[in-house]
Amino acid sequence: MQDRPLDGVRVLDLTNVLAGPYCTYHLMLLGAEVVKVEMPGRGDLARQLGPVPELNAAGLGASFLAQNAGKKSVELDLKAPAGRASFEELLGCADVLVDNYRAGVLARIGYPWERLRELNPALIYCAITGFGQIGPMSQAPAYDQIIQGLSGMMSVTGTPETAPLRVGFPVADTVGGLTAALSIAAALAGRQRDGRGRFLDVSMLEAAMSAMGWAVSNYLVGGVEPAPMGDQNATAAPSGTFETADGPLNIAANRQEQFETLCRLVGRPELITDARFAGREARKAHRHELNDLLNDALRDRPAVEWERRLSAAGVPAARILTVAQAVALEQLDGRGFVTDLPFPPGAPGDATGALRVSGSGVLFDEVPLAPDSAPPALGEHNSELPDVLRRWRAQGARLLAEDAGR
Repeated sequence: MQDRPLDGVRVLDLTNVLAGPYCTYHLMLLGAEVVKVEMPGRGDLARQLGPVPELNAAGLGASFLAQNAGKKSVELDLKAPAGRASFEELLGCADVLVDNYRAGVLARIGYPWERLRELNPALIYCAITGFGQIGPMSQAPAYDQIIQGLSGMMSVTGTPETAPLRVGFPVADTVGGLTAALSIAAALAGRQRDGRGRFLDVSMLEAAMSAMGWAVSNYLVGGVEPAPMGDQNATAAPSGTFETADGPLNIAANRQEQFETLCRLVGRPELITDARFAGREARKAHRHELNDLLNDALRDRPAVEWERRLSAAGVPAARILTVAQAVALEQLDGRGFVTDLPFPPGAPGDATGALRVSGSGVLFDEVPLAPDSAPPALGEHNSELPDVLRRWRAQGARLLAEDAGR
């Protein structure tokens, strides 16, 4: 396997379900060694979540399998003396600790930031919560849907008749996890410069609102409150979903030259000089009239043909696919986005063949980042804990010596 940017980085993962596991999954893909610390006999709740009851019953729910390949699992009870002793040994030589408990939970069981810093002054501790560690909402429980609603995301999803709607996947969890992973990578880079550990307080609410882009910035900058627009792009026209002979097609002719090319290719060049559609603002004001005229022309050909013709001419266009169709795209196959792994020990007998998991979407030196081992069974690496500790201590000592020599 190729060298990766975070090779040698040691991560303790106390996370659960999605935002935290998604963060540490990306750290693993970037090369970090991730040791997942789980409650004995119970483990990550995601082990019980997914559409396949047999996998859930085996503690290998699809939600868990999707975010935990390449990690190790050890069972430690952080309320028991033996579990705390092992945890503190791991903490002493870890680079990163990640949790997504409710704010203050780790402190209440004896590990506030001050104590973590005593155990390891160079530790980077990342706490992912719904609302952050401070503020009047810091103790409120939060799941993805709660954040979607509070952030304003649901208010701009759907049409004026159907909004508010939940986005069809846990976007607040995934954005929170990516924000945490980015912050950890930055803190690791900063530590190389100054040797300092850091406490990273990640708010899923704030991460979600930051990721909403124009929906928030239009209000902050221009005082314009966004409204739900269904399958249309509020920033340009024609830009949205259109009708073809056999199904929907997304077109984003956001620039003037793209609009003019689109009109010529669909056989409606007269729309270019129509006063209603002469410029960006005019087209936005007459969006529905323009869409009706384009739909009439687009219904003459199937979606895939329009996709090819428009894309080849520089007009962004693509079919609207199901998840199954998207996963089957040759584009993904050519870039190695999906990795086939064995199922973990303890998988039910009918879980045969390959376990398919997604990568990060990044190629490093033309090589996709992919896990090289299956998601762990609960406590699969308990027996390896002494070896992990020896290796982590040795790595930590070597890095300290290198730092002293610089």
